[in-house]
Amino acid sequence: MTMVKSMTGYGRAVETVNGREFTVEVRSVNNRYLDCTVKLPRNLSFGEDAVKQAVKTSISRGKVDVFVSVRSEGAQETAVSLNKPMAEGYLAVLRQMRQEYGLAGEITVSMLAGLPDVFLLDKPPVDEEQLLADFLSVVQKALANFDAMRRAEGTALAADLRGRGETILSLVEQVEAGSPQTVADYRARLEAKLKEVLANTAIDESRILTEAAIFADKVAVDEETVRLRSHLNQMNTMLDAGGPIGRKLDFLLQEMNREANTIGSKCSDVRLARVVVEIKAELEKIREQTQNIE
Repeated sequence: MTMVKSMTGYGRAVETVNGREFTVEVRSVNNRYLDCTVKLPRNLSFGEDAVKQAVKTSISRGKVDVFVSVRSEGAQETAVSLNKPMAEGYLAVLRQMRQEYGLAGEITVSMLAGLPDVFLLDKPPVDEEQLLADFLSVVQKALANFDAMRRAEGTALAADLRGRGETILSLVEQVEAGSPQTVADYRARLEAKLKEVLANTAIDESRILTEAAIFADKVAVDEETVRLRSHLNQMNTMLDAGGPIGRKLDFLLQEMNREANTIGSKCSDVRLARVVVEIKAELEKIREQTQNIE
């Protein structure tokens, strides 16, 4: 099942493979696009592209840092041996110098050991293909742990967004319920004003109806509330589908804010205006949370 994932996360894996202990850490923070940085020891530097490809396969957005370290335990080490011809040559020359120039002092092991090429280093051949496979297997385990954390955080984010969506729906219902009362109050104020101005003169009821109808048309928010409901349903559908939906949600939030602003511009009633402010506040909280979703 595809789930919503957070862009922030951390995963770690430590495992010994073929005598080498690999430690892999993966961490990420929010970013508009995928930005991956890999830090490898020198003997694994050839695997940087492979690690980035592994990250790209499981992560679509975020600033990701991958740290890999390796420690050999029982693996075939570099063999050190004495370069006898070189050592004997040095020794002969040192003895000759001492004799010909009458120099004092002993020829010591530490003296010989400090001279160039006295020792031979026999580095075993490295099977880079096998080494790459070994540490990539640990990279995959770190990515799996990293992904588990992102899924857990994503589940919490999705639940928060759904809850805020329900809150907005209840606020929209208040706006819808209050709109007819706003028109009725306007008509009552208009009628009272006309009675005051015209005194005993008969009031033109059709004129009141016309003015009330014009006002009702100006403050009607039914189109906006219908669209806002539709956008909230679409948000829930996206959350159900899961996957990398962060950018889509960001665009959807822009549309929801547009409808909320239009509703706010049409609400002349102070009480409804306060409700619209609450709607905008909830949308802002959703926007903030959306920034954390992959």
